[in-house]
Amino acid sequence: MQGILYEEPSVWLFLLITVFMGGWAAWMTGRAIALTWRPFWTLILYLFILGAAVRFIHFALFGGTLVSIHYYAVDTIVLLIIGALGFQYRRARMMTAQYRWLYERTGPFSWREKASATKG
Repeated sequence: MQGILYEEPSVWLFLLITVFMGGWAAWMTGRAIALTWRPFWTLILYLFILGAAVRFIHFALFGGTLVSIHYYAVDTIVLLIIGALGFQYRRARMMTAQYRWLYERTGPFSWREKASATKG
C-alpha cells in the first residue's frame, strides 16, 4: 500500500496524521456544518481546505511531498468520508430530537417518518 495510499516509510504515520488527526478534524467539521443547518456542499469546501492542511502536516513534520495531486486526493477522500459520516450522524440526531413527532431514528446515520405522522 506504500506508494498508493501514503508515501511515508510507515503506515502508522498515515494513520496518525490523516486518519486520526485529520479524521477527528473532519468529523468535527461535519458536525459543525450539520449543527448550523448548512447544506452538505459547504462541508465539501471546508474539507478540501482541510485536505491541504493535512498535506502540509505530512510535508512539514515528516518530509512528505507538499504539492502532490495523488496524495492530496487520497488524504482528501479519507477526510470526505469521515466528515460526511460526522455530518450525517449529527443531522440524524438533530432531526429526531427537534422533530420527534415526525421522525424516528433507524440507525446512527438515518431516520424515517413515523408511521403516525403519515396517517392523517
